[in-house]
Amino acid sequence: MDVVNILLTVFHVILSVSLIAVILLQSGKSAGLSGAIAGGAETFFGKKKGMDEFLGKVTVFVALGFAVTSLTLIVLAK
Repeated sequence: MDVVNILLTVFHVILSVSLIAVILLQSGKSAGLSGAIAGGAETFFGKKKGMDEFLGKVTVFVALGFAVTSLTLIVLAK
């Protein structure tokens, strides 16, 4: 049981770092001066919607995996 706990903890840490990375890679809402500059660039060059949609789907799956490993680790701790 100890080996399962260690492997699950390592997988949980990998999922947490992956979740942080995927969230940071997503484009944010355009706001303020930087949003005005980026908004002008998006109308001129076009916005990459495909990558935002893909990162959104990846975020859902990684977040679900993170939640499942969290609950599993809690159950194993008791």
